[in-house]
Amino acid sequence: MNATNLLITAYAPLILLIYLMVKPNGMASSKALPLSALAAYLIVIFNGHSPLTLIHASVIQGALLALTPLSIIAGAIFLFLCMEKTGALATLKNGLNTISSNKVAQLMIVGWAFAFLIEGASGFGTPAAIAAPILFSLGFAPVNIALFCLVTNTIPVIFGAMGTPVWFGMSLLSLQEDSIIDIATLAALISTLVAPAIVFMALRLVLPSWKIIFRHSLFIVSSTSACTLPFFALSFYSVEFPSLLGGGIGLIITVLMAKSGFGLSSAANEFETKVDTQKKTASPSGRELAKASFPLWGTVIMLLLTRLPELGLRSLLQDGDPNITASLGILGNLSVSASLVISITDILGTSIQWKHSVLYVPSLVPFIVVAFASVYSFGSRAWVSRITSVSSQTAVRMTKPLFALLGALVFVNLMMLGGEQSAVSVIGKHMAYLAGNNWPLFAPLLGTLGSFFSGSATISNLTFAGIQHAIAEQLSLPLQVVLALQSVGAAMGNMVCINNIVAVTAILGLKGQDGVILKKAAGILAIYAILVGSLGACLISIYR
Repeated sequence: MNATNLLITAYAPLILLIYLMVKPNGMASSKALPLSALAAYLIVIFNGHSPLTLIHASVIQGALLALTPLSIIAGAIFLFLCMEKTGALATLKNGLNTISSNKVAQLMIVGWAFAFLIEGASGFGTPAAIAAPILFSLGFAPVNIALFCLVTNTIPVIFGAMGTPVWFGMSLLSLQEDSIIDIATLAALISTLVAPAIVFMALRLVLPSWKIIFRHSLFIVSSTSACTLPFFALSFYSVEFPSLLGGGIGLIITVLMAKSGFGLSSAANEFETKVDTQKKTASPSGRELAKASFPLWGTVIMLLLTRLPELGLRSLLQDGDPNITASLGILGNLSVSASLVISITDILGTSIQWKHSVLYVPSLVPFIVVAFASVYSFGSRAWVSRITSVSSQTAVRMTKPLFALLGALVFVNLMMLGGEQSAVSVIGKHMAYLAGNNWPLFAPLLGTLGSFFSGSATISNLTFAGIQHAIAEQLSLPLQVVLALQSVGAAMGNMVCINNIVAVTAILGLKGQDGVILKKAAGILAIYAILVGSLGACLISIYR
């Protein structure tokens, strides 16, 4: 197959997917993704670069990989339906109003600072899963909140869950520790500089006018900086803690500022009455608020306990040493460890394998465990009926995400199949060819492309860091700057990642809005990419 045909077949499934989702009366992701996966499957067979057995093994692996985001979404839906059922969500809403009834303050506390902290502890798309339902309960429009949470959950993704996108995402390059720190610091610097603009744009998705936002600009910039300045400072010393500690410090400062009214304008009252349609109720006591917010702080504590490597639980929950083994025939070999790490190796006799850490993926722990404990604490007699009701509602809500994510992960696997001739690799190299010496302006988009496909900044870095390395050498560009732009781009891609869009719409109970959200998020992504690329070009000129 010649280069032109290879390029056409590489782009075709991606163009089809985008068209189906963003066209007028766009198709729901639960249909568009399986159709695009089918197109990718037929094209991969037509190309003939991979044996049929390997193609079918990749399809099976993709379907199995969907279990991870599906379990996280199901756990998040289950947790928040439990909070709704017990009245904890209503109490929490009243509690937020006691801190500040100002909607800008509430958006920054929950959708920015708290989500920043959660990203640093867990990743896996949990920040939007936790923040969006709380903000929705405060009366914000669900589509706008979905967009807001997707956009704000980009900056902290550079370091993600305990620095995984950096230390693991760049691991295939065998870089020295000093180089890793340099890349992380530059990525944090770029993100810190663009963060205020990104937060302002995110707020405009929710608030009715720029006038309201500018009235609160002092509070917004202060809250944003309260997270990003520690985030940047910590990046000089570690890649594990910048998002976690930056979010924690920022959350405390943002709450204190909101409580004191620092930088908040009273002129937004007309907006509050439009959004907050529920009647004002008495402020909850400290004990009531602590009990109602247990699903949130309980989740954070459990995430920290299971993610901090120093405590030992992380390695224990990820221990894959087989305890039970069984042959699945042609499908492969099954093993289950004492920590419930399920693995299938040698799928269809190939080297392709799959692994799922039941206790480490944030679903059963902490979401389901915390949800059960919370429901029981609100009345031991009624807890069984509540759990039964919530379970049936969760199952109903999971129908469309099931098909969407099955399609998405199969699509991704097929697009990444074929090594240097894979669709993802071909598209990446074509982007580099088109950009030429202007590559610093386009480097973030390659990282974004990886996250769009895979749903993970870590996988984006694993997939494209090598290509970015080669391009930097070919064009004599400073390697640390180019890889920093890759990291920032991978984080940016979170706002258009299909997995994340499907997750947040499922949790909020939205139907047929995936394409609308993708289209609006892409507009902000374009501005984000221009800002990041421009800063990258400046850094290139400094480092040369």
